Amino acid sequence: MPDFVPPCVLTIAGSDSGGGAGIEADLKTMGALGCYGMAAITAVTAQNTIEVTAIHAIPPGVVAQQIHAVLSDIGAQAVKTGMLLESGIIEAVSAELARAHVKNLVVDPVMVAKSGDKLLREEARETLVQRLLPQALLVTPNVPEAEILAGCAIAAEADMARAAERILGFGPRYVLMKGGHLDGEMAVDYLFGGPEPVRLAAPRIDTKNTHGTGCTYSAAIACFLARGESIEEAAVQAKDYVTEAIAHALPLGKGHGPLHRLCRPRGEGRASARPK
Repeated sequence: MPDFVPPCVLTIAGSDSGGGAGIEADLKTMGALGCYGMAAITAVTAQNTIEVTAIHAIPPGVVAQQIHAVLSDIGAQAVKTGMLLESGIIEAVSAELARAHVKNLVVDPVMVAKSGDKLLREEARETLVQRLLPQALLVTPNVPEAEILAGCAIAAEADMARAAERILGFGPRYVLMKGGHLDGEMAVDYLFGGPEPVRLAAPRIDTKNTHGTGCTYSAAIACFLARGESIEEAAVQAKDYVTEAIAHALPLGKGHGPLHRLCRPRGEGRASARPK
């Protein structure tokens, strides 16, 4: 028997045949960060670095059975969700996570792929807000996702607080507003929900190879939570990890290449974190 059993983390998301995002990206991240990754697949996609050419949804009942099979036997110290696609799947996921009394739930509200293809149907947005966000410890929207969820424009860092306040009103304990879509020399994110907002900043890396950044970020946070870190420290360490993975991104394919998730952070360029 091994002397050490790693923390277990479950990802509930879609499969990316190109390996750059979704389940494949999450499992690579979990392995790199010393966790045992498990998966419940919500959809199978045919995609590469350029486009998504097909999406096949897994029946909600099968998604629920995957989650139950994992949590009723192995258990998980943290769970993250990614692409959920449709209302029936969200309802099934919500019911199973509630039944298992999951505490460390990280919700990445995946809506659009890097290629621009929709990964959450419009009819499912309200279900996501009403059913899953109230169960989340943390929600991790990027700027376009936050604009949809909050119903307001985000043009600068100053707009993030207003959007986060609206999203916190849906019930999650914390919101990590990711500012990668904004202009500036620094890639700045904010963690809201604590006594003071925490600003996470790292130098912006000039590369087109950022496929799966959001998946990696949220999976990394789930890993650090599973390892016993506070939400603030989990966000800081995940920011470091994803910055390093972008810096060593792989120039694969003809479009947006994937992050290098097996490149362990060396501590260089550690993200600055401080109250706003």
